[in-house]
Amino acid sequence: MNRYKSLQQFLNPHFKEDEYQLAAITGDASFRRYFRVNTSDQSYIVMDSDPDKLDNTPYIELNKVFSQHGFKLPKILQADEKQGFFLLSDLGNTHLADLLGDEDRTLHYKHLIKLSAQWAQIPPAQYMKVFDGEFLQFELSIFRDWLVDNFIGEQLSADEQQMWQQACELLINNALEQPIVTVHRDFHSRNIMRTGQQWAIIDYQDAVQGPVCYDLVSLLRDCYFKLPEQELDYLLHYAYDEFSEQQLLQDTSFAMFKRWFDLTGVQRHLKAAGIFCRLKLRDGKSGYLNNVLPTLTYISNVSKEYPELTALGQWIEQIIIPQTKQRLTKESK
Repeated sequence: MNRYKSLQQFLNPHFKEDEYQLAAITGDASFRRYFRVNTSDQSYIVMDSDPDKLDNTPYIELNKVFSQHGFKLPKILQADEKQGFFLLSDLGNTHLADLLGDEDRTLHYKHLIKLSAQWAQIPPAQYMKVFDGEFLQFELSIFRDWLVDNFIGEQLSADEQQMWQQACELLINNALEQPIVTVHRDFHSRNIMRTGQQWAIIDYQDAVQGPVCYDLVSLLRDCYFKLPEQELDYLLHYAYDEFSEQQLLQDTSFAMFKRWFDLTGVQRHLKAAGIFCRLKLRDGKSGYLNNVLPTLTYISNVSKEYPELTALGQWIEQIIIPQTKQRLTKESK
């Protein structure tokens, strides 16, 4: 309540005599909160990003970087960095997630694959961390810590611990052997918006230097939407051709590209499943629990295509998924 009052005090000088109304926007998985500000003839977004919980410098500085390279992002109109309040341009209400029933869906994805290839070519900038082995290991630990240990309370046997360690090494090596590019990290249907005739990108502040397939996985193996396999295969071939033309790939066969894509997906979905559980257990946000089982199923299905992931896939399918279902049933009562 104190921050809400401070937020109003931040806004009042900007609107002076013009009356405005605040309406909360739900659905963000971070500590940030968003409100739509409506005046008599205009609307804006105000972001509440408490600097005691979040470092806002990457949000500010990377906004400049991506905007200078021609990408449409929310404009920062006013800011109180000390308190963590930001007045932003309003990009509207239409996300890619709202357009996934369109007959033009495949065309939307093709445009966004091109956009992701352009994003990947942005030169490294300050505040973009390197997605190195230590970073990847940390992301994988989110699954072990929050889903396995805390959400379902599963104790790993010695054989399972060895299997987990071997799977982590495989997934980390797969990421590190790919070309390193600029990666958004959450390039999915809820972070891509349609405003006018343009695609706009939000939630860009965690951009890193990382594997070339990472954003493509975020887009095509979205935790919130499952593409039909035939459409996914078509778009993956399209992406391979586009990435090759944009010189993001050098002497890389499609088979290698697909392996990079699939194993990057397993790594990302392990992290995501852990984050969905962390959001419930740590942050009290239960709305993401519906995405846990589809995400685990992704991992199980892809693992069946790679002998070196057979043990991981069987563990997910035979132990983790059944126990997760039991815990979700308890949560729903």
